[in-house]
Amino acid sequence: VATAAGTLDVPASGAVTLAELAGPAAVRLVRLTVPSASEVAIESAHLRITWDGRPWPSVDAPVPLLFGAGTLYDRSGAEYLVKSLPAVIREVAAGAELSLYFPMPFRQSARVELVGGGAAAPAIAWELRTVASADPPGTVGAFHATYVDHGVPTPGKDLVLLDTTQVEGGGDACGAVVGTSLIFSDAADLSTLEGDPRFFFDDSQTPQAQGTGTEEWGAGGDYWSGQVTTLPLAGHPVGAPSPQAATGPRDAIESAYRFLVADAFPFGKNARLQLEHGGADDSTEHYRTVAYWYGLPGACLVQTDALHVSDAADEAAHAYSSPLASGVDTLTSRYEWGVDHVGTQEVYPATTDTGRHTTGTSEFTLAVRPDNFGVLLRRKLDYGLPDQRALVYVADPAPGAPFVLAGAWYLAGSNTCAFVDAPTETGVATPVVETSNRRWRDDELLLPRRLTRGRDHVRVRVVYAPRSPALPVAPGAPAAPSAWSEYRYTALCYVMPTGP
Repeated sequence: VATAAGTLDVPASGAVTLAELAGPAAVRLVRLTVPSASEVAIESAHLRITWDGRPWPSVDAPVPLLFGAGTLYDRSGAEYLVKSLPAVIREVAAGAELSLYFPMPFRQSARVELVGGGAAAPAIAWELRTVASADPPGTVGAFHATYVDHGVPTPGKDLVLLDTTQVEGGGDACGAVVGTSLIFSDAADLSTLEGDPRFFFDDSQTPQAQGTGTEEWGAGGDYWSGQVTTLPLAGHPVGAPSPQAATGPRDAIESAYRFLVADAFPFGKNARLQLEHGGADDSTEHYRTVAYWYGLPGACLVQTDALHVSDAADEAAHAYSSPLASGVDTLTSRYEWGVDHVGTQEVYPATTDTGRHTTGTSEFTLAVRPDNFGVLLRRKLDYGLPDQRALVYVADPAPGAPFVLAGAWYLAGSNTCAFVDAPTETGVATPVVETSNRRWRDDELLLPRRLTRGRDHVRVRVVYAPRSPALPVAPGAPAAPSAWSEYRYTALCYVMPTGP
């Protein structure tokens, strides 16, 4: 372990360099100790880190938010403002001690800077610890902390916390999302937390991760009961419970963090993190966000083929066969995105596509890369058909080649659900059946490497295998008829990234 340390003054504007590091190595600790007299000024300063001489910094965020809190104001007087696994903000005799423990590997160089944000912050002590790295090139992603000041939100439009295709020069990337830190109000307004997080990966049109509110993302149902809290992976470290309870502007800053360790979100081509502002994308609160992620330039998930079911030429090109399939289905609907309209203005218009449905067997051939490490099979479907389940088999396209079971493909539920809203916690629960207008859905199944490696094409057999008996949406309601819906299939191969 190598340690570098010093003390410097952060100017009101411009950058001051903490250290220029040589690799290959990994930063294992970034620590700042801020005297009490400099705490307000450091809140507008940025910590900036540039890896390997790249044209863009990969870490560039306001100091407190990068370390997990929207401000250094400690309303509870506790020793720890943030006490999480990767980030800590602690009150010490000298002021506030901020520590970041995310591993940050680099190949050639690292430049670590503090950038003034309008007010000088003198006497900032800093410490960096690094370890040597022997990881082969192209096997370890760089650490990124992407900051966005969202300004005045657009009604009806989600806030985009991260779009890897647009940051640091854009393009494809392969990596994992490992957390967020966000300010969601400057006015002690907790109601904006009703906004849902929606996370999309690798061009899926359906969010692969979606929550029922921002507070749950920060592990704080019921708005943390208005209390500040810090846990190893989530917390609400700062913010008064109401505008009336705020002691001043800094106490009215509300922030939350969520870190992912064992449950990091991997992506092979791109990642887009979106967040509603308010329950209907109607809040006007001032959000600022940091998305933490690791990534290598270049994709490790590449599309090799796509089949549009119901298109005669495409079906013929992919040797599509489905004896019990319906005629051409035409559906006009929406994906599970934000609100449809703001007033009379349509935000997300419905789209139309064609496909088929079957209660039998479908077969088709898809092109893949022989050097794949497995194939992600994506299906566009009509979610109006409930509880779709099928057994999926894979074979070599050669005549007579045996099919091998890849797994069961099951998508529970449908766009119809039983909604229960009891008048009190102990009240009588009366289910009400509700049907959404969101019938488009993308769903995925992983085909294992042992069935796909070394082949340039695979033959896929999908056998409809419904649950028996079918379950009703609500007690006493009849079970809805179902079938296997298929509009489009896409093959995406896992491969080693090629780099920039």
